[in-house]
Amino acid sequence: MKEVLLVGEPMGLFIAEDYGDLKEITRFTKGIAGAEVNVGIGLARLGLPVNYVSKLGNDPFGQYISECLEQEKIGTEYILFDELYKTGLQIKNKVKDCDPDVAYYRKGSAFSTLTKAEVDAIDFTKVEVFHMTGIPPAISHSTREAMFYLAEKAKAHQCLITFDPNLRPSLWEDEGTMVQVLNELASFADVILPGISEGKILTGKSHPEEIAAFYHQLGVKVVVIKNGSHGALVQEVNKSMQVVAGYKVEKVIDTVGAGDGFAVGIISGYLDGLPLEEAAKRANAIGSLQVQNIGDNEGLPTRDELQAYMEERLLSGVL
Repeated sequence: MKEVLLVGEPMGLFIAEDYGDLKEITRFTKGIAGAEVNVGIGLARLGLPVNYVSKLGNDPFGQYISECLEQEKIGTEYILFDELYKTGLQIKNKVKDCDPDVAYYRKGSAFSTLTKAEVDAIDFTKVEVFHMTGIPPAISHSTREAMFYLAEKAKAHQCLITFDPNLRPSLWEDEGTMVQVLNELASFADVILPGISEGKILTGKSHPEEIAAFYHQLGVKVVVIKNGSHGALVQEVNKSMQVVAGYKVEKVIDTVGAGDGFAVGIISGYLDGLPLEEAAKRANAIGSLQVQNIGDNEGLPTRDELQAYMEERLLSGVL
């Protein structure tokens, strides 16, 4: 099987061990964060071949992240190390049932200096799926240029291109630039995975059918709109929109990484030859597992864990 290729900025993560404002916390647990790395970990735990494109500082956190990726069986041949610029960091507080407060320290990071020339040697003949998010093009002009270059190469090699807009408004110059750049990048995609609020911002449309129509007109074949606990709405070009029910969760602990887990379900479903609706069911299941864990990727299951979870929910009639 060919591999899934991802590009992004993995960051060192400090997760608060106690509840409270970040300014008051004194004890933290170390981890790894980043939307694309979460997707990579999720796919690798399902036994799928994954390779990762990034640039890290040649510092303790960069070395730690590289070792974590190798432990998760993610390919690191396209990871570069920089002697001058440092690895980005993230600090997150501990929450019980809401979105955590997150502080980022990534401006001027090693990844922000990634250039088109540094990704030129990637071998796309080995790639089945190229997964993009909207974060790298927001980080710097050079990473933006590199992302478009990679999207063009992936398209030329007829890879399946999946795209999660993953809006980070604070990283962009302004909202207008964000919308323009991400919709231009979306035009390369075969599958787009916006949250419903993201879809409204990016398209200016209010209804899911209108959001889907907007992206179909750009050439996107499959639109999957994430709708939180309500599940997902999926639409293939020239077909009617389908609603795929979400999984009920008794206690949401931390919502970070749920969308990344959802992407894992869609991509792995494609690679396993599942129909779109079945892939969306898997995506909802993985997303629901992720929100029951405090870390950004601790809830991402192995294939056996995922099957057991979905079978248990099916037998109990709880979705």
